[in-house]
Amino acid sequence: MTFHFAASRSAANSPLARILQRRRAAAAANDNCASDGNDHMLHAALRHFARHGLGAAREARRQAERAFFAGDRESYDWWLGVCRALDARIARSLEQGTRESPPPAVRPASDSSG
Repeated sequence: MTFHFAASRSAANSPLARILQRRRAAAAANDNCASDGNDHMLHAALRHFARHGLGAAREARRQAERAFFAGDRESYDWWLGVCRALDARIARSLEQGTRESPPPAVRPASDSSG
């Protein structure tokens, strides 16, 4: 009679052990933030959302457009960042719209002293 040797399985590699072992958590589905971790901007966006609700991104877009056409680049960049934190699609359309229309020419204030 012939005997065949079959080595025993390791308990760590058994099918039951593979089922019961903890798996690594997958990346979050909504983790699409490509920013550098600007907590100040995120905090401002959350405060803006608390104030304006679901229309917060549209309101941020309006504020950014107002700043853009007033020639205030710093405020425009700020509101664009708030808009981007709330809704990336609206922010992209805002960037495209402002890229196509040039900012107004800033005229120096006239000196009326004579």
